[in-house]
Amino acid sequence: MRQTFDVRGGPEIGRTHLPLLRETMKARGVDGFYLPHEDEYQNEYQPEANQRLTWATGFTGSAGAAFILSDQAIVYVDGRYSIQVLEQVDQQLFDIQKFDPPGPFDLIADMDLEGKVIGYDPRVMTPHTAKALRLALQKAGAVAKALPKNPIDQSWKGRPRQPMTQLVPQDLKYAGTSSPEKREAIAAKLRKEGADAAVITAPPSIAWLFNIRGSDVRCSPLPLGRAILHADGSAELFVAPKKVTDEIREHLGNQVSIRDINELNKGLADLKEKTVWADPATASEWVFSTLKRSKATIMEAADPIALPKSTKNSAEIAGAARAHEIDAVPIARFLHWLETGIEPGKTTEIDAVRKLEGFRNDTGVLKDISFETISAFGSNGAMAHYRVSKASNATFTEGNLFLVDSGGQYFEGTTDITRTVAIGEPTAEMIKHYTLVLKGHVAMSMIRFPEGTTGTHLDAIARQPLWMAGLDYDHGTGHGVGAYLGVHEGPQRIAKGWNATPLAPGMIVSNEPGYYIEGQYGIRIENLQYVTDFEELPNSFRPVMGFEPITLAPYARNLIDTSLLTPEELSWVNDYLKKVADTVIPMLSDYPDVADWMKTACAPF
Repeated sequence: MRQTFDVRGGPEIGRTHLPLLRETMKARGVDGFYLPHEDEYQNEYQPEANQRLTWATGFTGSAGAAFILSDQAIVYVDGRYSIQVLEQVDQQLFDIQKFDPPGPFDLIADMDLEGKVIGYDPRVMTPHTAKALRLALQKAGAVAKALPKNPIDQSWKGRPRQPMTQLVPQDLKYAGTSSPEKREAIAAKLRKEGADAAVITAPPSIAWLFNIRGSDVRCSPLPLGRAILHADGSAELFVAPKKVTDEIREHLGNQVSIRDINELNKGLADLKEKTVWADPATASEWVFSTLKRSKATIMEAADPIALPKSTKNSAEIAGAARAHEIDAVPIARFLHWLETGIEPGKTTEIDAVRKLEGFRNDTGVLKDISFETISAFGSNGAMAHYRVSKASNATFTEGNLFLVDSGGQYFEGTTDITRTVAIGEPTAEMIKHYTLVLKGHVAMSMIRFPEGTTGTHLDAIARQPLWMAGLDYDHGTGHGVGAYLGVHEGPQRIAKGWNATPLAPGMIVSNEPGYYIEGQYGIRIENLQYVTDFEELPNSFRPVMGFEPITLAPYARNLIDTSLLTPEELSWVNDYLKKVADTVIPMLSDYPDVADWMKTACAPF
């Protein structure tokens, strides 16, 4: 099993480690310490050694922060984790506060911190967030102090070592474009903007630029390292020497110098008096400070790789589509099992995870899961980012909903799919809520939009059916997805919060509206889809783009009230089900019972 079910986090962790952290803070002469979730690489999913927020508080969510003072401690979370945090954090030791992006700095600014010195680690904070923290502390009467060493690292006895997995080349048939071609294209952009070099700090950007992958981070084939790309197309890749093989040296070629990650300080210093492109949203404040000390001229701009990486080429789109075809067989087997193979009163959430991962393993080509499967029955489904453990493992019973959000990593691409099914007979309320979520999902599938449209412009389309009933959900509607990279990828996003990146042909995004009732159940329906090329519609004012789904799985028939669907929505659902049936059923020759079930599951309404 790639996924484990050990209990992670919990109140006891904060009870044990908070005193140790406070001792270190006192020894370092600071009255407080600000702790974001992010690590040195701004990773969402982190190596165990970098899970500092969990070590200090017991909270295991993928976003959040903590503010530790000598006599007070606060954990900040967003709406996705409002239930989870109450279960994992000792509320006698930590106050729980909800924040909105980009961080809890407005809340900190309103505190009375007169005369206090507050430490932070410049290696895990971007210059933007560090500046926001300093301004907030100034308003609160405190002074910010960048610490040379993270006090958590100093307090953490038995801290795990950093991962040292070997780099592997990505085959050109999946990448579509060679690394030299990519480096020259980005270098041309540097030359055009007058930059001598760019510091690349985001692991997905490094993986894409050099056509390499790794396994330093669970569920994401990422190599942890840094890079400097020069305007002539040459580059320096900073990684731990143990990760480098002769195959990688040959793959990278003579234009790429491989240097020890411990030489990064010197590598930045070598950029003295040069104009250096650096992204203040992904590079750390430490990187910016080091460049300034080197007397480099810093050009603050978005990571030049982020947009090309998110705009998939034809090989990457074809690979993503193929990955979803591969994934469709285990998904069909799993949905069939949910309907015919479970035993209410005996089958558990963990059983479901094991079954689904086993079906994916049967493909023979699964490299990893793309995130830990959200296997959530009944009230657990109300936690949008629930993780099943041995302590929380619920048993299926008749008359409630099961939400499963999962994905696989294949050489061809990355998958992510959510389906909600009824165990036994659903209630009329469940059917209504599911159908409203489906209406939003279909609306986001059918929409056409002109150049310049961002995900923010589209977000309300998926929410409109729920809003009309006075309902909503506290997460985004869609996130970008990488090409055999991270399951969450920017810069595009479909959410309420402002996103300035226009959607463009080749971008892959999720389409996942939902609805959740605390203590009862959760509903989410998710497909991945890519942005299509521009097309001229009859009598159209300007060319438009749309979305093409690449996920291939039926919806829950007994949760759909077709009387709530418009003729256009029903037509789209039937067309989609036909595509699923035509694509997947021929691949189920080894599973005739599943093929027969799929014929019914995909039958037109």
